[in-house]
Amino acid sequence: MASQRAGRTARGIYVANLVAQAAIVITGATVRVTGSGLGCPTWPQCVDGSYIPTIHQEQGWHKHVEFGNRALTFILVVLAVAALIAAVVDQRRRVANGGQSRRFLLALAAIPILGTFAQAVLGGITVLTGLSPITVASHFVVSMILIAGCVALVVRSRDEGDAAPTLLVRSEIRKLTWVLLVITGLVVVLGTIVTGSGPHSGDADAENRFNLDPRTISWLHADVVLLFVGLLIALLLALHLTNGPRKAITLAWTLVGITLAQASVGYTQYFTGLPILLVLIHVTGAVGLWVAILFMPSTERTRGPSGLKK
Repeated sequence: MASQRAGRTARGIYVANLVAQAAIVITGATVRVTGSGLGCPTWPQCVDGSYIPTIHQEQGWHKHVEFGNRALTFILVVLAVAALIAAVVDQRRRVANGGQSRRFLLALAAIPILGTFAQAVLGGITVLTGLSPITVASHFVVSMILIAGCVALVVRSRDEGDAAPTLLVRSEIRKLTWVLLVITGLVVVLGTIVTGSGPHSGDADAENRFNLDPRTISWLHADVVLLFVGLLIALLLALHLTNGPRKAITLAWTLVGITLAQASVGYTQYFTGLPILLVLIHVTGAVGLWVAILFMPSTERTRGPSGLKK
């Protein structure tokens, strides 16, 4: 049976959605650490009577930072719509050529558009609640879920089909990978809580933050990171000892590199009072770590055509 992979154009659009979803997390973090969260004090308008910043606003340069983040949302909408259209067109082409419909792939293609609209609503709630730390953190967590959906879309679009996966590693290694992925998610969430407990509330005049001791929550975050490091070392050793797939080993070493860089930046920012630049670098590293670990399961299996036409 011929390959049932998505077409090159469709796969390119899916990758673009993943990049854009990762980018908006970083721009969102920029809004927060620069105190620009209320640069546009209303929603969906930036200020009453205008969807774009005006020269009469009191928010100064903060309005441009916040509006820039909002503007990226429109790009996300365009890419999300393009992903869904590409999936439908690609499916019709595949079926017309006697291939499979791959309905699961079509369902995954709907994630970006559904998630982007959900984020837009949540973003509005965040502004209207004066940057409540719970809504700010939720905004970030939903972005992590959206990124996971986009990674799944990219991965499954590259598969030859939707047959049950054939493992390239031992089942114990597979389970360890999924545990590591869950712990990585916990690390990211705790990192968000650390930020929400520190000085970067999102706006210079908004003091909303979690009622948690920053030092204590930072230590808890560090403890979970140590657990993550131990599991990552175990995974790397297991892959080497069992002659695991080269892609899996390469990606595991990439995770090691990102982790070392993140540890360096994390401790430096903690002991230097959380300077804005280091916080942004740390957030960028966290997004990179999350994306990388999400690709790990796909390096440990193959998936071919199911052999059934629909």
